Amino acid sequence: MDSLESFDQVFEWVSNYCKGQLSEIAHTLWIKDIEPVGFSDSTAYLRVKTKFKQNIVQEKYADLLAKGYEQVLGFPVAISVDCEEETPAPVETPELGPEYEYTFETFIVGNSNKFAHAASLAVAANPGGAYNPLFIYGASGLGKTHLLTAVYTEISKTFPEKKQIFVKGEEFTNELINAISEQTTKAFHEKYRSADVLHMDDVQFIGGKESTQEEFFHTFNSLYQEGKQIILTSDRPPKEIKTLEDRLRTRFEWGLLADVQPPDFETRTAIIRRKAEQIGIEVPTEVAEYIANRLKTNIRQLEGAVKKLKAYKMLQNSPPSIMVAQNTIRDILNDNQPVPVTIDRIISEVGRTFGISPTDIRSNKRSANISNDRQISVYVVREITQISMQAIGEEFGGRDHSTMVYAVQQVEKNMAKDPRYKETVEDIIKNIRSS
Repeated sequence: MDSLESFDQVFEWVSNYCKGQLSEIAHTLWIKDIEPVGFSDSTAYLRVKTKFKQNIVQEKYADLLAKGYEQVLGFPVAISVDCEEETPAPVETPELGPEYEYTFETFIVGNSNKFAHAASLAVAANPGGAYNPLFIYGASGLGKTHLLTAVYTEISKTFPEKKQIFVKGEEFTNELINAISEQTTKAFHEKYRSADVLHMDDVQFIGGKESTQEEFFHTFNSLYQEGKQIILTSDRPPKEIKTLEDRLRTRFEWGLLADVQPPDFETRTAIIRRKAEQIGIEVPTEVAEYIANRLKTNIRQLEGAVKKLKAYKMLQNSPPSIMVAQNTIRDILNDNQPVPVTIDRIISEVGRTFGISPTDIRSNKRSANISNDRQISVYVVREITQISMQAIGEEFGGRDHSTMVYAVQQVEKNMAKDPRYKETVEDIIKNIRSS
């Protein structure tokens, strides 16, 4: 891993904060390309390419950048901006762990993904001769791209003579549009139809695009007939990609369909420990389990939490703790969703599911159906936002802490004894997180 990756990650969050305060043009011109070079004594050291840009950033954007750092890190930060024309003395930074690669070695196998993992290993060992096509599907952040990349990496080592192409569905569409515009479709055909192994990530994005599907249909046929390997990933199985042409849907189902599900608690904990090991940070057992108990559906979020723990440790010189983990989880879950907006959306989704108005859910009405829906709303708010029980109580008419705890406990009991109830609650959570 790059020795400055943690500084880069922190600056990415700062940049996103600034983006929300500026026009897109201003952000692109003055903030987006700033290079973070270090952090020392509560000072962020930044670098730009020219003296002109240095002057503009210092004069007009230093205060905004400082606010961004304080928003991310929770304490005041000074800003120092240099330019490449005047390279500053290097700032000493701690040594970080080795590069974290998307390989089979770094993939944590559990009950939720072992079938997809085994199928990917088989394809990597015998491209074109095992499962063709291999179609891996599952929700965002569960490791599909990791497996796809791992296959690519393994084939590169074992069969270096094979030509591999790795492309996202959206990129394939954009390339085709450019090829048509520039009258280079012949070169486009030759590029993709000469591949020995074609990896397409997020193939669902070609759905509904007539010309793209037409082109991919012929590419698929050409590769398949020549025994070349095709590996596809999607956020859903072929039959659920409603905008996909039947002829493509049928071909995607010719080979092997392998799904990946959200990891169980043990796998989530193992992922946290492996990521921590890779980036050179020690996470106490209670902290790892705290995170694993609250980030349940997305591996990318688990890895992001560990990265943020690393950033806190480096920049605040404090070891990972439950308090830091709470802040980390809250930041991750609400990066793009202000808490009040999220709560409104949760209550609306619960109301829509059960046919109850959001006003009734927030009210003091005590009928059995409204109380039940209110308890589910409280549970989902706790799961998604991770705000305190007291804060949740305030959102539900000023109810006290013990009432909120009781609501969560009731939902947990109902989920344990009623599979249909549990499925309904989990669907509400999925809908909120994917909206």
